[in-house]
Amino acid sequence: MYFRPTMRINFSHCLLHTKTGISEPRTNKQMKKLSYLLLALGLWGCSTTKNINRSEKWITLFNGKDIKNWNVKIHHHDYNVNFGNTFRAEDGIIQVRYDQYGDFNDQFGHLYYKTPFSYYHLKLKYRFVGELQKGAPAYTLRNSGVMFHSQDPKTMPKEQDWPISIEMQFLGGLSDGRPRPTGNMCSPGTDIFYKGKLYDEHCLDSKSKTYDGDQWVSAELIVLGDSLVTHIINGDTVLQYSKPQIGGDVANRYDPKIKIDGKALKAGFIALQSEGQPVDFKDIQIMELPHHEMKKSR
Repeated sequence: MYFRPTMRINFSHCLLHTKTGISEPRTNKQMKKLSYLLLALGLWGCSTTKNINRSEKWITLFNGKDIKNWNVKIHHHDYNVNFGNTFRAEDGIIQVRYDQYGDFNDQFGHLYYKTPFSYYHLKLKYRFVGELQKGAPAYTLRNSGVMFHSQDPKTMPKEQDWPISIEMQFLGGLSDGRPRPTGNMCSPGTDIFYKGKLYDEHCLDSKSKTYDGDQWVSAELIVLGDSLVTHIINGDTVLQYSKPQIGGDVANRYDPKIKIDGKALKAGFIALQSEGQPVDFKDIQIMELPHHEMKKSR
């Protein structure tokens, strides 16, 4: 007779400690089997702990009270001039509003989080409200988005309209029965690869459903540096592409030193968009990902 081995796993160091009381000898074969079993259990424990720890690394980017950790750049205005109080925080929501505007006058704006990111999983919720501002282009009706891998807003001249960046575009349905997908890709001053080839159009539609009215829509963005980019809407993967880089047109009156066509976009700033349609954002969180995940995706 022998006592059942007891096992204690210290997950913080991923070490195995065993105590056995044995009243009869074991063969080498039996000892090897036991060693393999304990090793497998230890590795499983380390893996499980790693996943648990990772799930706890979500960082809240918007505190629900103010936009002190964010910076503003609006076309026709200098850096950090929040013209007309375009971007404001109320009731746990970042609101984009134009009640202090007259004519929209192409005052496209963006609200940038203060630090850049490279490998990450971003999630947020958005909804469209109200009416399109007078003078805003027709294409901006129920249209907004989140820019990423953006240039530093400090490097944008006063008259630069769009940041050199990639956009996860948000579109709302027009309640006319026609499909209008959201979670699309647009590329001001940039290019991407789609299905292994350089995609030379400005925007690329996703395969999402159409969302009418003022309902909240959940959007997620998984970015692996200059490798794979994934768009997720309400839990469904709706678009994937790769190799974001500087190139193309649409962005205007930028500093030529910034626009180096063909340069891989490995990191950049995240920004919420304002282009004439009132919109709300909330529950903005990010989880940074280890760089080795990028290598596995290739």
